[in-house]
Amino acid sequence: MNISIFGLGYVGCVSLGCLAKNGHHVIGVDTNLTKVEQINSGKATIIEKDVDTIIFEQRSAGRISATTDILLAIKESDISIIAVGTPSTDKGHLNLQYIFKVAEDIGEALLNKDTFHIIAIRSTIMPGTCDKFADIVEKLSKKKRNEHFAIVDNPEFLREGTAVQDYYNPPLTLIGSDNRIAAEKVAELYRQLPGEIIIVDLKVAEIMKYINNTYHALKISFGNEVGNICSELGIDSHKVMEIFCKDKQLNISPYYFKPGFAYGGSCLPKDLKGLKTLAHDLYVDVPIIDSIDKTNELQIQRAIKLIYKYWDKKLGFLGLSFKAGTDDLRNSPAVNVIEALLGKGCDIVIYDNNINLAMLTGTNKEFIDSRIPHLSSLLVSDPEQLVNDCDVIVINTKESEFIRLVADIENKIIIDFVRLNDTIISKSNYIGINW
Repeated sequence: MNISIFGLGYVGCVSLGCLAKNGHHVIGVDTNLTKVEQINSGKATIIEKDVDTIIFEQRSAGRISATTDILLAIKESDISIIAVGTPSTDKGHLNLQYIFKVAEDIGEALLNKDTFHIIAIRSTIMPGTCDKFADIVEKLSKKKRNEHFAIVDNPEFLREGTAVQDYYNPPLTLIGSDNRIAAEKVAELYRQLPGEIIIVDLKVAEIMKYINNTYHALKISFGNEVGNICSELGIDSHKVMEIFCKDKQLNISPYYFKPGFAYGGSCLPKDLKGLKTLAHDLYVDVPIIDSIDKTNELQIQRAIKLIYKYWDKKLGFLGLSFKAGTDDLRNSPAVNVIEALLGKGCDIVIYDNNINLAMLTGTNKEFIDSRIPHLSSLLVSDPEQLVNDCDVIVINTKESEFIRLVADIENKIIIDFVRLNDTIISKSNYIGINW
């Protein structure tokens, strides 16, 4: 099929490469000329395992291209996938300006197109957004929904750091639409992938990302509360949760049920806020959901308190992003910890091989500029030098190279947020955040 993808961030870039690898011709569309030029040069717009190779191969094969020309993209595609950002507002609602701007652009582009066009929204949206999107397209295109075009909601469930693996191994594919023909056409994009394809009403599909991510957020906080209690009692919290996770009959995933540091990133905090705000708008009390981010903040404060015991020592952080294998700094709890410690006058240096300040763009750059504007002066390129120079080593992400770096350290404090390796736990100079 001929496909256009609006937005070349995480979801857009991964979808662009993977759909092309599956044999489709894909045009990426973005207002950011740098991203467009990267794709047309065979380079990925993100740091993500395997994406760079896929983009290079598929660009070389002539199956992908990128443009800022919306009219061209709509003219040369039958399906448009929307993957633009939907960040939170200050009050927790979704900022849908990018979504509705795309609706306006597509509406105007469809004015001069006679063939049927399908619009599939992969961005995280609230229930009712697809209908508003369709209303805008109808108004500007002078065309009728389900006669000249159709709307499909196709939420993504990709984790940063494992996005390509998740794309090709989905537990299920969810498609919401009021147009069965359009839904089946989008389903064809995923027929060769494992996992059941489920076609549902639009609003069911629209809310599922929030339900999933709110539950994931709940799992992390629950595991940390258990871990904190066990830590105070001298009980191995990981052994407790290992036993807990053996019961998989109730669809409990062990992925998030591990005591450790706070959650972060662009999805869990945003989608949790979205569901809380939705409940508030509907006058529905949700005390458990309301308390999840409070527990997460307590975990961040716990980390600050733990590290601040060594306020007069030089502190070295291994990892800054919110998880291993990504350069995403948005809502990274380590950024909160470092910001607080810098405010208390601590001496800090940071190593993260995934972060290239020159490559940071958009909300990722805006976030770090607002929190640690002088980050460049704290970053070092040699992790071994960091270990040699610092008195306290704080491990924030689970990178394999960090195991080697701290394996033989005896005369420095090691503070571990991620349970890097069980063999390190027995060291006398080792401190786990809640085990």
